[in-house]
Amino acid sequence: MNTRIRFTLIALTVVVALLIGCASEVEVTHEASEARGQPAEEPPADEPAAAPTAIPPVGDGEGQSDDYTLTSFPSRPNRLIVKNAELKLTVNDTDVAIDRTTQIAADSAGYIISSRVWYEEWLGENYKHASITIGVPVDQFERAMRRLRNLALRVVDESASGQDVTDEYVDLQSRLGNLEATRDRIREFLDQAQTIEESLRINEELAAIEEQIEEVQGRMNYLFDRAAYSTITIQIDPELPQPTPAPTPTPAPPIPPWTPAQTARQAGGTLSAILRVVTRLATETAIWLGIVVLPLLGPPALFVWLVLRWSNRRSRAKRQSP
Repeated sequence: MNTRIRFTLIALTVVVALLIGCASEVEVTHEASEARGQPAEEPPADEPAAAPTAIPPVGDGEGQSDDYTLTSFPSRPNRLIVKNAELKLTVNDTDVAIDRTTQIAADSAGYIISSRVWYEEWLGENYKHASITIGVPVDQFERAMRRLRNLALRVVDESASGQDVTDEYVDLQSRLGNLEATRDRIREFLDQAQTIEESLRINEELAAIEEQIEEVQGRMNYLFDRAAYSTITIQIDPELPQPTPAPTPTPAPPIPPWTPAQTARQAGGTLSAILRVVTRLATETAIWLGIVVLPLLGPPALFVWLVLRWSNRRSRAKRQSP
């Protein structure tokens, strides 16, 4: 009878703890939503944001005492922003750009996450391309981006994004506290167990709770690390020479077959052209005669004609007189 009572109490304790955890998560989420509605003071542009450093990472459970509680976590952390960026650069020398990118990561206290090199053929030659992903501390993000831009002849494409994971982190904090409280209560029941069967059953419940605690701690550490280090992916492409355009040969037009109708049309066209030329010349001659020649030569010619006529009449008159 005592065994059944103990197991009933353990089950009720687990259920109540889970219900309290869900209620706390809803309350924390509501508070975080209200906090987003309030205007936040932005840090000066020349001072790096220290949001990730305000929240310490969670331990993995090794070397911690049994009375470990949530008091080591702040109740209202600064914002945790996961930053990501992508750059597509055109460079003069791919090898030099790769070396300088690696140096920029080292100077920024960062590291290389992944790298890839491949070759592409262009105009009969192989050109080297590369893609490198680096992680840099969040306070070195803007400085690293500026230095990476300076490596390029041209910045072909650039994009940056940020993901606010503060609410999720706060929810995980609340859930972790509830799970730890449940774990401590189950351990008390384990100490009070009187039989091996009781100990095994209670230990199963304890193992399940501890597994959930480890999952929550792992997720919290992941979010903290992602917010503490920004990810930058750089694609490096070489400057490719432009191909010289080859002259396009003009194809000779095909010779059409001879037909009488075509010859007749050509002859008719030639005759029409000749008539147009003759008509134009006649018209131009008449215009010149009417406007230029007649005004200049008309009066003298008329005078000469009148003199000759008068002279002829006089001669006839003399011949007719006795």
